[in-house]
Amino acid sequence: MPQPRAVVIGAGIGGLTAAAALHRHGWSVTVLERGAALEPVGAGIALAPNAQRALDVIGAGDAVRAMSAWQADGGLRLPGGRWLSRTTSAAAAERFGGPVVIAHRAALVDLLLSRLPAGSVRTGVAGEIADPGGPDRPARVTPTAAGAGTAAGPDTGGGSGDRAGGSAATVAVSGAATTTGTGPALPAAAPAALNADLVVAADGIHSAARGALFPDTPGPRYAGFTAWRFVAPAPEQPFEPHETWGRGCLWGTVPLHDGRVYVYATAAVPAGGRAADDERAELLRRFGGWHHPVPALLAAVRPEDILRNDVYATATALPAYHRGRVALVGDAAHPMTPNLGQGGCQAVEDAVVLALLTAREPSGGPSGTEGPGGPAPDGTARALAAYTEARLDRTLDAVRRSGRVGRLTTWSSAPACALRTALFAAVDKLGPRLALRSLDGIADWSPPGPPYADGPRNPPAARGRRNPGGRE
Repeated sequence: MPQPRAVVIGAGIGGLTAAAALHRHGWSVTVLERGAALEPVGAGIALAPNAQRALDVIGAGDAVRAMSAWQADGGLRLPGGRWLSRTTSAAAAERFGGPVVIAHRAALVDLLLSRLPAGSVRTGVAGEIADPGGPDRPARVTPTAAGAGTAAGPDTGGGSGDRAGGSAATVAVSGAATTTGTGPALPAAAPAALNADLVVAADGIHSAARGALFPDTPGPRYAGFTAWRFVAPAPEQPFEPHETWGRGCLWGTVPLHDGRVYVYATAAVPAGGRAADDERAELLRRFGGWHHPVPALLAAVRPEDILRNDVYATATALPAYHRGRVALVGDAAHPMTPNLGQGGCQAVEDAVVLALLTAREPSGGPSGTEGPGGPAPDGTARALAAYTEARLDRTLDAVRRSGRVGRLTTWSSAPACALRTALFAAVDKLGPRLALRSLDGIADWSPPGPPYADGPRNPPAARGRRNPGGRE
């Protein structure tokens, strides 16, 4: 039987994971990335055990686990240094089947690219959905390049997730190219159209594909705060990983496996703002007087290395995560705030579940046509319906739960913050560690069968485990 064909729009974490998983299950995959080169932004990404188990399906889970650097205590603090809640990486491993790994996005992108054949990723080429396809016809994607009538430039919307800066499906950057994670870029003319049995739209928070498929559903809404991220050298004085909550703002500091430190911060401010001087100066004004290692890390970073993005999240749930032969994954489907560290994790889950479901159905082109893959039963339509069924409720639960935590971080009045502090301290004394409790039912997820690529890794604790075969 001819090989089924998939087109992936967007080479962020969700798009590359989908491409690798589909390739592993026998698909011919082409990834269209609007950027002139694969230069990951976002500094760091949290990969909880649920994402690690999903990555086991493509044989990448153990490589991610090897990036783990948190081997000590950590927890929640106040700006003066007082601890509100403490936990350990061992407690996370016991509760969820493994620790939360903070990886540099560049390292994760390289790992995913290593799972793809040469020539799979075309940089400098964006994709516009010309026809979502249906049971009797393939989907059609029009590759576009700069000067093709689309707006150029990055999508500046922020989120938690798989692209960390967004990607618009109809946005292109000059210099169409074909590239892989290991070879140099090679000039290539974008074809007039690509027919596909499956299109994976992973084009970020302000997804043009989502707007084309569901024009009547409102797009993401500003979550009420902006986020800064950077990577800095480790300070001379040791520190424990922490997230510190102030009045309307927070700061997080986590070690990376290469010895550097990943830093993130948020503040409740109006959308669209930028510092009058530079973002390092803005962070110094807001956080410069906080406990160690905050001042040392700010002293070590260059202003140009600090990323700032307003945070957007789902305002109205989509009716489905697919239409025709197009599936939405990651931020394109369910943008969420970064407060649970699940944006990228849910994108990885989406990608793997989609690939596993399509693998269960007969592959090939639309029934009765000679499209890509030749004539075959319309298994893709069944797989996409099952994908929406499996992912919609679960991801919206993560959106809601992360949003609730995000709203707590925007509290700024002294009485409200005092109440919040008292509640956190009380909950920590009464039950499981606060930071871990917030991930119950999320980080203990496992992908549906078949078995992992390299055998099961770090199975979650029985308590709270999702039923892999049921609705999530």
